[in-house]
Amino acid sequence: MGAAAVAGMAGPRLARAATSITVLNWQGYGTDEAWAVKAFTEKTGIQVVHDYFSSEAEMLTKLRTNPGVYDVALINSARSQQAAGEDLLAEIDFSKLKNASGLSPELRNHPNLKTAGKVYGVPWVWGITALAIREGSTKPDSYAALGDPANAGRVALFDDAVSGVAIGALLSGQDMNNPTDLAVVTEKLKAFKPNVKLLWSSEDQWNKSFAAKEFDLSVYWSGASVRSRRISKLPVEFVVPKEGGIGWLDSLSVPATSTKQDAGLAFIDYMIDPEFYVEWATKVGAPASANAAAMEKLPADDLNRVIHKPEYLKTMTLQSALPDDRRAAFNNVWEEVKAFYAG
Repeated sequence: MGAAAVAGMAGPRLARAATSITVLNWQGYGTDEAWAVKAFTEKTGIQVVHDYFSSEAEMLTKLRTNPGVYDVALINSARSQQAAGEDLLAEIDFSKLKNASGLSPELRNHPNLKTAGKVYGVPWVWGITALAIREGSTKPDSYAALGDPANAGRVALFDDAVSGVAIGALLSGQDMNNPTDLAVVTEKLKAFKPNVKLLWSSEDQWNKSFAAKEFDLSVYWSGASVRSRRISKLPVEFVVPKEGGIGWLDSLSVPATSTKQDAGLAFIDYMIDPEFYVEWATKVGAPASANAAAMEKLPADDLNRVIHKPEYLKTMTLQSALPDDRRAAFNNVWEEVKAFYAG
């Protein structure tokens, strides 16, 4: 990684004013790549320290109980409104982010990142849950393929209530984040029973079962499909049907209590820099960048670029925050469906 990747992000005055920032994130998730931190520090003089969380609930707790400790925080956009509503985040000043001009407008302007008309998160990386098929299979144009008799005994589903309900909601024309008729969702999912061979819960399990030819059509993650092809050499194709993908978006925010907000923004600007992203994606492996300019700098045949097509941003629905009662209702639906499959 050359120094050009961080050129112009912060002047000498900023480097002297803030010698150290603390970033809160999942461990091993981009921001703590040693080569990247080294390049950023060499250019700006800003040291980067990391702290980690093991769940989104823990992340929020750390922000609540440690005022002034953190200068950058990774926030799933589904949690952004909650964090901003608790006054945990500072409003983003995009004028201080030179790389923000490349952000995909569908992500930069997404309602998940806004509270009372103000933006509290910089979109960073994204992905989709949709369908994966074995190469050579007929490409499905709808999630309805999961129940098509032609796929009897050849389907795998992700063992996850939120994703399951989302598919049932999309198939019945409902808002996947807040479906009004869970009975219809339940029936849509139960209709898959003759086809379901496997409920998978981990990427490793999926890869082993796909390699063993236990199924040909599955609910799967876009980023995982990249790894399955690139690393496991599996003949998998990723397909987003007409109902659109089930999207997720991780954002980077500046905690409201940070005393080094400009330094935090400088680091965020580096995280959305195309030069950083290309190295992260091609040499380490990364989700899709929210910066369209970064995606366009990838080689044309790069799997991350091939699979994460920009048009998917227009059709996918991002997961939003779920109140506890709605999450419990989703779990109840999924448990009923799984019991039906097992019966």
